[in-house]
Amino acid sequence: MTNTIKKLEVTAEELDLFISALETQSKILQMQASAGGPGANERLNEVKSLLVSVSSHREVSRDPRPAQSGLWNMLRSLREAI
Repeated sequence: MTNTIKKLEVTAEELDLFISALETQSKILQMQASAGGPGANERLNEVKSLLVSVSSHREVSRDPRPAQSGLWNMLRSLREAI
């Protein structure tokens, strides 16, 4: 990998797709490394490093859980009151 830094504009959905692809590639490389594939450990480390770097650019304010509806909040409140 080169150390040249270039800026790239991507949407949040595209960034999520990149992260998903890197996670998949990481799983594949883990299997290859466990089978003794030549160079798989080195490549796995590179992919994991890139995954951490790309993941750090994900919006911090995004909540991975879907927004809870008012009904769900009401039911949770009733459960806590019992």
